[in-house]
Amino acid sequence: MKTIIFAITALAISLMGCKNNASHDAHDHSHETPEQHAEHAHETPEEHAAHAHEAPEQDKHSDEIIFTKEQAARTTFKVEEVKPSTFNQVIKATGQILPAPGDEAMAVATSNGIVSFASGRLTEGVEVEKNQILFYIASSHIGEGDYYTKVKTSYETAKANYERAESLIKDKIISQKEFEAARLEYNNAKTAYDAVSSNRTAKGIGVTAPIRGHVKNIEVREGEYVTTGQPLAAISQNSRLVLRAEVSEKYYNALSHIRTANFKTPYDNKVYSLSELNGKLISHGRTSGEDTFYVPVSFEFDNKGDIIPGSLVEIYLISKPMENALAIPISALTNELGTFYVYVQVDEEGYRKQEVTLGANNGKEVQVLKGLRFGDRIVTQGAYQVKMASASGAIPGHSHSH
Repeated sequence: MKTIIFAITALAISLMGCKNNASHDAHDHSHETPEQHAEHAHETPEEHAAHAHEAPEQDKHSDEIIFTKEQAARTTFKVEEVKPSTFNQVIKATGQILPAPGDEAMAVATSNGIVSFASGRLTEGVEVEKNQILFYIASSHIGEGDYYTKVKTSYETAKANYERAESLIKDKIISQKEFEAARLEYNNAKTAYDAVSSNRTAKGIGVTAPIRGHVKNIEVREGEYVTTGQPLAAISQNSRLVLRAEVSEKYYNALSHIRTANFKTPYDNKVYSLSELNGKLISHGRTSGEDTFYVPVSFEFDNKGDIIPGSLVEIYLISKPMENALAIPISALTNELGTFYVYVQVDEEGYRKQEVTLGANNGKEVQVLKGLRFGDRIVTQGAYQVKMASASGAIPGHSHSH
């Protein structure tokens, strides 16, 4: 009897469980459309299992950054495909921009005296013409006497002595040696007189610019006493310049492969290419200096921009070529605590942040050793804006389908 009662109880519990499961299934499928219901009805067990474990669509693209066409249009933005290219080995160095030989000249004092500026506008950087008066030197109010007067007196005396010697040498009253001495004295006096007479003014003797260019620096102050031959100002044409690199002697064997270079200036952070400035290699040192372990390498180039002589610069010496290299523009990189990233385009408005390992850097492009493949499309202009978009997240209300 007990056995029969136990069997009836178990059967009742089983029927109640089946009813609850059927109710639960009906509830789950009550929200399906007829098409969805039909689709699920024809699924195989394997398809049903795969469907049950399928991740939501938004999880599959959780690392994607949305940067819309409207955002791109508001900034300088460019996406390029990574292609094989010829890249060069690079030797980084520091150096300086120097004036080219013959491109700079010095205005010097032609007499002793007190110097004054010919114009209140005479400052460093101002443009001047050849033979333009830059300074006046006055000596009429100093103890040693007026320089012009003394030069003129010496010239007139030497001229008279020379003319007298010419008449005496004809009658052989004086020797040939005495005549030559008189002529030499006259020529020297005439040279000194001609140097100051043409530029003599009421303000003193004028000192002119030896070449056309701009004033690089001024060596004297208004009212200072100067002596003959003393430098007053440097004038630079600034049309041809010299790039002088100081290269570690450990790269000495690689110097024979260097033909050109890029350099970056500190005042505008711009990278210049010698190939675009009619640059050419002048020489490289055969040994390092006595007090240094660096070997000099010099280039000459046209100053087509506003490159300032005397500037200290970063230099990228271009060496042996590397074929089929993976190189990208520097502008494609973003830096986060010393780690570099690029942004890879995954669809029309979607981008993925990708870490990269870098190799040689020529100042404009950089070799990528790891993190990218040929055929990837990356942001080469506007990477910072994409980075900002990733920090702010997806745009509210933006619909993005895949």
